[in-house]
Amino acid sequence: MLKSLARRGRVVLIQLREGITFTWNELKNNKFRTFLSLLGVSIGIFTIVAIFTAIDALRSNVKKGFESLASNQVQVSKWPMMPEDENGNPITGNDGPGRGMVEYRWWDYMKRPDITINEYKYLKANSHLADDFFFSYSAGNKTIKYNRNSSGGVTIVCGTSAMDKVLKVSIDKGRMITKNEFDAGSFVCILGNDLASSLFQGENPIGKTVKINGYPLTVVGVTQKQGGSMIDIFETDKTAFTTYLAGQSLFSFREPDGELDALPKEGVSQEEFTAELIQLMRQYRRIRPGQKNNFSINQFSTLEGMIDQILGVIRTVGWIIAAFSLLIGGFGIANIMFVSVKERTKIIGIQKALGAKRYFIMTQFLAEALILAVAGALVGVLIVALILWIAPIPAEYDVHLTLGNILSGVAIASAIGILSGLLPAWSAARLNPVDAINSK
Repeated sequence: MLKSLARRGRVVLIQLREGITFTWNELKNNKFRTFLSLLGVSIGIFTIVAIFTAIDALRSNVKKGFESLASNQVQVSKWPMMPEDENGNPITGNDGPGRGMVEYRWWDYMKRPDITINEYKYLKANSHLADDFFFSYSAGNKTIKYNRNSSGGVTIVCGTSAMDKVLKVSIDKGRMITKNEFDAGSFVCILGNDLASSLFQGENPIGKTVKINGYPLTVVGVTQKQGGSMIDIFETDKTAFTTYLAGQSLFSFREPDGELDALPKEGVSQEEFTAELIQLMRQYRRIRPGQKNNFSINQFSTLEGMIDQILGVIRTVGWIIAAFSLLIGGFGIANIMFVSVKERTKIIGIQKALGAKRYFIMTQFLAEALILAVAGALVGVLIVALILWIAPIPAEYDVHLTLGNILSGVAIASAIGILSGLLPAWSAARLNPVDAINSK
């Protein structure tokens, strides 16, 4: 029994190998027809793999930007991240048809009062659900000097303690500004990685003195190199960080408007925490019941979700475009396979007369369709790889072909090839051997 099964299995494998070899020879002998069959599949797989690769790069870039912020932080701001409805709720693509296209009413938001340090102090004193608060303001396009070296166009972030918690600034050299230094308004600073390299040019910056607007600040730390991102609030590598009180002296601000970031305690939900912040802000600003909020509560998780939606739409559009190419490619393969069946009718008849089974005939044509589709997919993937190799890509975008995207493209092409070759293969397998041999 086992010997019989082994013998039959061996015969089947030999026939499959012969069928695939025969198929390969047919493809080589009809090069132009093979090229036409490959073209549609190649374009479709190229589109799919290219879009998957681009979306992966965009998602990686966005994720890198969010890594510089605490994932659960909530921001109290004059300006909303996204358009708001009449009740002050952010409008996203999930709010119904067309809601995502609502206009950003900047002229209304501009009339709102600025966020101040006094509100930071009030929230910090009265919040029961917050782990910590961070108040900061930025001064852009400033010049920092060290001896004869200077760097212009620098953003200076002046903030209170908890900077390391909220901004997640990682230190490469030196240390973080301490809470005592923040509270005392010490003239110390942390430099972004690129900024430190530009100013000190290989010299150790820790303990050295730089000048901003003529005021000396001692460098206590240098950040780890972060790289750029689509959602950079500021370029960390080119930013200097100092204390809030030192910033008041540097820029002669009495009550600078800024951003107020808050972190909830462990186990506190974003909804619960947001509700408390809204209540406290309304109390401080004496907003009556029924009146709209004149501030915004921004959740970075909402922004991240919106970006995922945008990337999802791009992926869907890519699928639609690729589907047309794959459909054309599939019809092309099916048409070529029917022509191939017609040309090889006598050979099929002879094979069946000599005892070839239906599965053997079907294997030949399915293998031919599959080889065409997979070859088309590999050509499409190769074109993507060639473009990535030749095209100049910004350093902040990690664009590369992943094994997952390559396998997805090949799998999709394989399915198209099998579906396209199934009907021609079945029609060839059902031919009557006598009629096939006698066909003209």
